[in-house]
Amino acid sequence: MKLHRVPARTGLLWVRLGLRTFFRQPLAMAGLFFLFIMGVSVLAMVPVLGAPLALALLPAATLGLMAATKEADSGRFPMPTVLASAFRAGRERVRAMLLLGGLYALGSVVVMTLAAWLSGAPADAALEGAETALTEPAVLRNLAWQAVLYIPLGLLFWHAPALVHWHGIHPVKSLFFSLVACWTNKGALLVFMLGWSAVFFGVSLVLVLLASALGGASAMQVLVFPAASLLSAAFFTSLYFTFRDSFLTDEGEPPA
Repeated sequence: MKLHRVPARTGLLWVRLGLRTFFRQPLAMAGLFFLFIMGVSVLAMVPVLGAPLALALLPAATLGLMAATKEADSGRFPMPTVLASAFRAGRERVRAMLLLGGLYALGSVVVMTLAAWLSGAPADAALEGAETALTEPAVLRNLAWQAVLYIPLGLLFWHAPALVHWHGIHPVKSLFFSLVACWTNKGALLVFMLGWSAVFFGVSLVLVLLASALGGASAMQVLVFPAASLLSAAFFTSLYFTFRDSFLTDEGEPPA
């Protein structure tokens, strides 16, 4: 297993592959994404332990969506059980994924605590709603600091679940390899994020024009949620390809 440097233009290829695979199995991929969001949201509502557990399960849930993409890309229909792929790979891999999840939950708590300290806002201020965020500068600062501080956390965990699950890399080592791979292919990742930003912007523009023709704000409210959900599902579908092309096996081929 070794790193594979790709040109910056590969970022656009990842966007196209994600969209193509999503539209190859739109009902399956959208349904799995909704199950993922619903499961995390319901768990987060459990008092005291719910939110930390939801954070700890995010790496495993993301791996499940990547496994679903792998199935769809191979021409197979991804079943709902694929979301539990991380917990069906043997006891050792399960323990490793749970450790990775614990590290992610800890990192998220550190990010939120640092953002609250740097912004002067309570750690849960960002959860008080959009109206509060628009009227409280401290809440806006909190959100801005969280966005900045989540970048290194996101890079550490970008490839880590896949490395743990498919290649048996130790969770701590997987974080290092993920960060190095992201830095090695930073140009492609930047183009990837810019490409998805362009997709979201283009769809938003179409929605605004469509809502204006159909009735303004009320039509916009009806259209925004399903469109945003489908685009988010397509984005998560594309994550598998960023992993597949960033590493090579010892034989010089991308991971299966």
